[in-house]
Amino acid sequence: MKGKLILEDGSVFTGQLLNDSRATGEVVFNTSMTGYQESLTDPSYCRQILTLTYPMVGNYGIADIFMQSRKAFVGGFVIGELCELGSNWHYEESLAEFLTRQNIPCLYDVDTRAVTRKIRNAGTMKGIIVPADADQAEIDKLMAVPIKKEVVMEVTTKEAYTMEAENEDAPLVVAMDFGVKQNILTSLHNIGCKLQVVPADTKAEDILAMNPDGIFLSNGPGDPADVPEIVEEIKKMIGKKPIFGICLGHQLIARALGAKTYKLKFGHRGSNQPVKDLRTGKVQISSQNHGFAVEEESLKDLPLEVTHINVNDGTVEGMRHKELPLFSVQYHPEASPGPDDNLYLFDEFWTMLKGE
Repeated sequence: MKGKLILEDGSVFTGQLLNDSRATGEVVFNTSMTGYQESLTDPSYCRQILTLTYPMVGNYGIADIFMQSRKAFVGGFVIGELCELGSNWHYEESLAEFLTRQNIPCLYDVDTRAVTRKIRNAGTMKGIIVPADADQAEIDKLMAVPIKKEVVMEVTTKEAYTMEAENEDAPLVVAMDFGVKQNILTSLHNIGCKLQVVPADTKAEDILAMNPDGIFLSNGPGDPADVPEIVEEIKKMIGKKPIFGICLGHQLIARALGAKTYKLKFGHRGSNQPVKDLRTGKVQISSQNHGFAVEEESLKDLPLEVTHINVNDGTVEGMRHKELPLFSVQYHPEASPGPDDNLYLFDEFWTMLKGE
């Protein structure tokens, strides 16, 4: 079935529609060469229409071990060539079968690099996926659907759960799930932490009552300004326990300490983003997925120092409290997909938990 992606500025990109389905959402692009399943199941893409720049997608199929959450949260998927037969020893089903089972609208045979150039030049915008023969009334109705902002509670765990550690004396870390990726939890577990994963709306007093050795604030979707109630709970925990934040968690820490965040023109999404550690001068390649950033100017009068910057555009990629055991990064040190250059950050958190 022929279909099309229509952007809110009137731009139209044609292709083939996998199923007779529709999608509405913010159109974003990812520049990774691999990791399509990890991206599809990253909750940070909740309700967005994800476009991949790599021309062929699906060549190694789908396998359960690569799932980063309980389901795919993307609103739609736009790709170039859809490979129907995957070849990998982990292979369990084709990408097309997965997309159909997960009810994800997919438009393929699209010039995705043209879509990317449009977004890079004009900025991220709303778009819709519809059949090619959709009438104007349907198009207008879908385009009028507002983009949902309160998405954290849609992706968070519904109930708290525990990931036990091998050692009985393992440090306890309470992880606030704002849309956490599985490999973040795995990375924390691998360094020896016992994890208590809690819903995003868990109160500070309940977390502190668990007497954890540390608190982790996860990645997640949306604008950090849309969850002021979570920011207020984070404020109550700062200084009480060591805290480590990633992506949305990083932004929420900044807002809790009085800094500002802002929307990037087209965001950073891909596994090839260079980040410079200002403490060592080293540059690591990182995996990123975010549309907002911390405003560096707003940090000047706060007890925070910038520790990492994005080499491409100079935006803040990491910060540390000057006095308290608290640090955060904007990117994804756990990768999945992407390089593992930044796994050392989990070791830094471990050192902080041990008070060393």
